[in-house]
Amino acid sequence: MLLRPQSLLLTLLGDYLYGRELCVFSGSVIEVLGGLGVSEHATRSTLTRMVNRGLLRRQKDGRRMYFGLTPAGNGVLRDGHTRIWRTGAVNEDWDGTWTLLGFSLPESWQRQRHDLRSKLAWAGFGPLQGGLWIAPGHVRVDDLVASLGLAAHVRVFRATVDSDVAQLVADAYDLAPIAESYREFLARWSHAQPYPDDPLAAHLSIVTEWLRIIRKDPRLPVRHLPADWPAIAAQKAFRDIESTLATPAAELAAGLLDTRPAAE
Repeated sequence: MLLRPQSLLLTLLGDYLYGRELCVFSGSVIEVLGGLGVSEHATRSTLTRMVNRGLLRRQKDGRRMYFGLTPAGNGVLRDGHTRIWRTGAVNEDWDGTWTLLGFSLPESWQRQRHDLRSKLAWAGFGPLQGGLWIAPGHVRVDDLVASLGLAAHVRVFRATVDSDVAQLVADAYDLAPIAESYREFLARWSHAQPYPDDPLAAHLSIVTEWLRIIRKDPRLPVRHLPADWPAIAAQKAFRDIESTLATPAAELAAGLLDTRPAAE
């Protein structure tokens, strides 16, 4: 799977800078991502874009340029950390409630409608019918709706469903590509070497790929999914492989990453 330089860089920062008040030398980042086939030019461009987006800040030390996380960057990493290590890919503790969101927009608002649908899909909603979307559990959408300026056109409810939940899930969500992404993950990683030549590159790859997959998964209640739902096996494989790679990857990173305390 082709992984974007920014995604790999965020994983690197999440593993070794997040929560530590450190900055990392750009040359260190170039060297580490080079082990994953990312060119120096691509890495430098990615660092610059992330500074421009407010995710990173520069800190000079002598002739060397270091990069540290901003509050916005920390927020992105916090969300990813929660998604991987707290909520996970398998929803086994669903309480039976749903978040329903209804919207009505003027026909001429094609862009706003597209933006709202895209953000709802990213937040785990599926289209039920017309302007009615549904997501399992209690999903907060205040910030999402406010960011689009559509608060006056959206209504949100909490509900339970009396009809066939499995059929509702099948109607509102396209399960096939989600399942296929987990099967591809299993096929790619199930025969991986326990201790590869570059455990740091392998660790960055598997964590980045896993987060990319589960961010597209709305975490539907597992008891209403097909019995052979592959997220269960994929999550176990991820955790087993990641735990094997974590220590040798951290040891390698300690020798490669030139860090400095973040300035006040």
